[in-house]
Amino acid sequence: MSYQFEGNLLGEETALTLSGGWGQYWIAFLRVLTGWWFFHSGVTKLIADGLNYTYAPAYLEGMSSTVVGPLATFLATDAAWLVKAGVPLFETLIGLALLFGVLTRLAAFGGVFFMTLFWTGNAEFGHGLVNGDLMGLLLFMTMIVFAAGRYYGLDAIIEKTAFIKQHPRLRYLLG
Repeated sequence: MSYQFEGNLLGEETALTLSGGWGQYWIAFLRVLTGWWFFHSGVTKLIADGLNYTYAPAYLEGMSSTVVGPLATFLATDAAWLVKAGVPLFETLIGLALLFGVLTRLAAFGGVFFMTLFWTGNAEFGHGLVNGDLMGLLLFMTMIVFAAGRYYGLDAIIEKTAFIKQHPRLRYLLG
């Protein structure tokens, strides 16, 4: 089934044909939107602080009394150098991967890691158990479950290469 839209856009006659299912477009839209969210979050930190985002270890120290306290404390103290550089860098890379649909499942797994820390580290759940962090976590899980990179993403092209056909397990990182 295909849909065709015709109309006048800014004084120009325009036609748009959509041949995929609406679900494919929706998943692709969610992937790009989620990618932009994380890309913007990461790149603004990179612009402001470079690879020395000092707020990240301080935020993790605030999680010491939560269910992820031991991990957060370890990351804030023993791996602070990694956290300072990793938060802006990984957020940017996760965002770019989702925007272009490259290594989508791997990137979404990174997003799940971030959002799990944010959600479980939200000590008092001042905005309730169902909050923005949980919604972000669910968005990344959706990217993994529906292999969002296969819908108008570069993963769909990469999966057709001879290299991936020779190593089919790599498809678990794509899609």
